[in-house]
Amino acid sequence: MTTTSTSAADTGVGRRPAIDALLGRLLAARGGYAGSTVTRDVPIPMRDGVELLADHYAPRGDAAGTVLIRSPYGASALLAAFFAGPYIAGGHHVVLARCRGTFGSGGRFEPMVHEVDDGSDTVAWLRKQPWFGGRFATVGASYLGFTQWALLMDPPPELAAAIIQVGPHDFSRSAYHGGAFNLNDFLGWSEMVSHQEKFGLLRSQLRAVTATRRQASAMAGLPLVEAGERLCEGNAPWYRDWVSRRDLADPFWSPMQLGAALDRVQVPVLLQTGWQDLFLQQTLEQYAHLHGRGLDVALTVGPWTHVDLVRKGGPLLAREGLDWLAEHLTGTGSRLRWSPVRVFVTGVQEWRELPEWPPAVIEQVLHLHADGALRNEPASGATEPVSFTYDPDDPTPTLGGRLLATTGGYRDDTALARRKDVLGFTTTPLTAPLEIVGVPVVELAHTSDNPHADVFVRVSEVDAKGRSRNVSDGFVRLDPDRADGVLRLELDAVAHRFAAGSRIRLLVAGGSFPRWERNLGTGENPTSSTARKPSRRAVQPVGSRLVLPVKA
Repeated sequence: MTTTSTSAADTGVGRRPAIDALLGRLLAARGGYAGSTVTRDVPIPMRDGVELLADHYAPRGDAAGTVLIRSPYGASALLAAFFAGPYIAGGHHVVLARCRGTFGSGGRFEPMVHEVDDGSDTVAWLRKQPWFGGRFATVGASYLGFTQWALLMDPPPELAAAIIQVGPHDFSRSAYHGGAFNLNDFLGWSEMVSHQEKFGLLRSQLRAVTATRRQASAMAGLPLVEAGERLCEGNAPWYRDWVSRRDLADPFWSPMQLGAALDRVQVPVLLQTGWQDLFLQQTLEQYAHLHGRGLDVALTVGPWTHVDLVRKGGPLLAREGLDWLAEHLTGTGSRLRWSPVRVFVTGVQEWRELPEWPPAVIEQVLHLHADGALRNEPASGATEPVSFTYDPDDPTPTLGGRLLATTGGYRDDTALARRKDVLGFTTTPLTAPLEIVGVPVVELAHTSDNPHADVFVRVSEVDAKGRSRNVSDGFVRLDPDRADGVLRLELDAVAHRFAAGSRIRLLVAGGSFPRWERNLGTGENPTSSTARKPSRRAVQPVGSRLVLPVKA
């Protein structure tokens, strides 16, 4: 162990890029905690004899409280500034612990497998520290949020509050959201993590900008296992299991399925996410469940993607977090937000305070028509179906949406509407603004000549110049025994105002690749098969509609 000032040196193990250290020191000075004391590489014993490492940041003067952050992404000065800096500056002891098998911590890194036991053992160590005041809070985003749910599987009595940002409680459902493997996010994450100790945090972030181009051939490769393992150079052994084990009842997934924590948590929880975050659905589920239990829970949803959360939402979210700790950990503050839900309304670019989520809404129904229109009145019974062909050799591409990649978020998707394998249905220009808040629903009277098929739908806003921008997506891999009939798809939750003069567009396609793996159309396992077969689809306008949750 070594003890230094945070302004004196980089933290972490292995390679220590000078630019990360310099930026970390600059952020520390700007954040007001340069000069605080950090003890690096503190060993934390686990029950199986493995030792994990942590950096302990001690405030100058009396401590406000203790914050625990458990991360697999190292402990560079830059990462500490982003994730721990506000809480160090707020006068808290901060323990930034490295997960098993990462950045000098012992054992083998198996994503999410050991976090329940390792989190519990970390708290057992924390109890014995002479500087620990007897109460602590947890903080963190993404994987750092999952480690908090892991701790909440058996909540320690000293835990006073949690701040969980874009953190899933059930990774298996995230990996197979919609019923197909979410290829872009979790092969992309595996490649990033498998190389992260070769580079500093800043260079890793720069590599993320080029990830789409670098990973394209692997995303398109078949079989999926071999293509992914080539990309990760054999350094992400978990990927084979993720993409191969398709039965979510397989015991393999059990350590990653932490839904029981939603019933066990007793402390106040602040949930923070973005409309374009890949874990949005689970964060909203967490809020609804905890709110239904009568727990003290608050929710903030901004306009961010997963990767935007820290860069664009960081200052606002940090202020909320410090307020939450002042109220629930240190007792030095009172509630500053009286509405439990705070959402950003895209389109009008305004924050709204809501008493709950989802709010009360009025349903507005728009019906599909064979001429490509969306109208208030339904199509007649004599209408012919409209059709398209989905070809897995030329899969419908992903344009924006809830991606982990930097290519996600709100994007111009005009090109998507022009493809021959996409159906588009559009309203006339709106005579007045229309604000929707909640979960849009699409019902499609759908048939396929091939029972092995996916359906992707998107609601977009088309401006007066004809440019289209995504608002909400939905996807489902169809059960081959029930590929024909009326499908009901719940899309991504939204808070969005369509401008007067704009048009609402609904797109229907047979996939969105590589956000989801393409459906090969053969029923064979894509982890071992390369055979492909197209599917011819038909949508009958009669019985097909878009249901919008309009602000009451």
